[in-house]
Amino acid sequence: MTNYQKIDYRSLEEHLYQRFDIDGFLSLKDLPSPNQLKDMERATERIKKAIDSGEKIVVIGDYDVDGVISTTIMNLFFDEIDIPLKWIIPNRFRDGYGLSPTLMPQIEGYDLVITVDNGISAVDAASMCEERGIDLIITDHHLLPPKVPHAYAIIDQKQSSCNFPYDDICGAQIAWYLIASLKKSLGVDVDIKSYLQFVAIAIVADMMPLKHINRAMVLAGIQLLDRSSMPSIRAFKEHLDRESFGGDDIGFQISPILNSAGRMDDAKYSVEFLTSTNIYDARVRLQKLVDFNNSRKEIEHHITQEAIERVDSDSMVIVVEGEDWNEGVVGIVAARVSRHFEKPAIILTRAKDGNYKGSGRSFSECNLFEITSDCREYLEKFGGHQAAIGLSLLSENLDNFKRELDISYRERHYSSIDIDPDIVGELSFGDISFELVDLISRYEPYGQENARPKFISREIKIVQVDRMGKSGEHLRFAFESNGVILVGVKFKSDETFDIGDLLQITYTINKNEFRGRVSLQLMIDKIIKI
Repeated sequence: MTNYQKIDYRSLEEHLYQRFDIDGFLSLKDLPSPNQLKDMERATERIKKAIDSGEKIVVIGDYDVDGVISTTIMNLFFDEIDIPLKWIIPNRFRDGYGLSPTLMPQIEGYDLVITVDNGISAVDAASMCEERGIDLIITDHHLLPPKVPHAYAIIDQKQSSCNFPYDDICGAQIAWYLIASLKKSLGVDVDIKSYLQFVAIAIVADMMPLKHINRAMVLAGIQLLDRSSMPSIRAFKEHLDRESFGGDDIGFQISPILNSAGRMDDAKYSVEFLTSTNIYDARVRLQKLVDFNNSRKEIEHHITQEAIERVDSDSMVIVVEGEDWNEGVVGIVAARVSRHFEKPAIILTRAKDGNYKGSGRSFSECNLFEITSDCREYLEKFGGHQAAIGLSLLSENLDNFKRELDISYRERHYSSIDIDPDIVGELSFGDISFELVDLISRYEPYGQENARPKFISREIKIVQVDRMGKSGEHLRFAFESNGVILVGVKFKSDETFDIGDLLQITYTINKNEFRGRVSLQLMIDKIIKI
């Protein structure tokens, strides 16, 4: 059993403050200039020329939240300056990812193509644009591949020759910077700060570290969301019964709904919702997304259960394949399987041609991109980063891929450690108070590299336990320790507990507001019977 240091109000504040000791607490006035991004001036001049001469411009986005938001803010900006703009988000199932040769029939006759949140690996499509005399501007934030496409301009902060001071920003931030540069060049009166309400959603959804300018932009964006008059945001407030939003609302409520269209059907529906011009259309379009999300949950739950049953628990890296599993949800399934077994997991679905496509999620210290990269000889396509990957492979290479993946993992001597890096210390029930929760709230928003503080408490007794939810899938507890009783909730658990059980629990703390009454509530992560 791992020993954690006792923590109190003062030591918790020191811990949270130290997370920001490099960059400090920045605000919008600290944002770097757009021109610090390589090729920003060149791209801006080319777009201005296209606008001035009436050329036809098309934007190519991506089907995740970052790509949807990037497309949305470009669309809103061009609409606001009254310049025609075509936008395309590839269909995951029909077109594949980003700017690809399959999209060429849709961009024939256009003079300028601008990618947002994609394009840095679109070598073939870039060549096809060049052959057709179409200028290409790539805006992306992903790692550069060994071969970079030929384009009129490439804006990607990960280029070695780029002077932008922050490496981990998302595609919507790059698109926002492009809009800021265009505003200045065109001399138009547009409130680009208002677009941060959307950019904040993308930063959280794309799991960017919530530090430096990312934190500043999210904080500003949340303030704008809270007072937004945009029909789509008003519809979200109605649906979620919220007057204001926090980072958790974005990560666990808004993002899955926006993501669901691209996972289940076509991400264009999310852009159409976000750009709704009246509340009536926004409500109807949001309901369509909610329906997609509900279907996604059902399919994801079914596939997760199937995948868990098929796992070889002796494998260091879990690889599970299935027939006709929805390609749009395998990434979420991989995350759930990874957490369940506390190992990296890759979930594959057999495509129509008999071969496999899928997604993987890492666990703990394992660099999944690195160990999978060792097995490239067995892969047809591969990309991603340390924590998440996408890949495809021929069916005849599957067994070799599984074997080499485990070898690669073992050679790096990763260990299945039981230390949770998000646990900040051992907390006594007597120290849990509204004052403590107010302290925690001062360091919001929480997310990547600024995890909501998690605590551990031992020798906790169950005094009441009930099931809740439509299907009884959640647990509600009353816990007691040294005379202090607190309520705890554990979501999606089929575990069984009895009154009187002694436990060790890990949890976060929040305020629960119900019918005008505010109480403290423990959000349970893990329970171990003593």
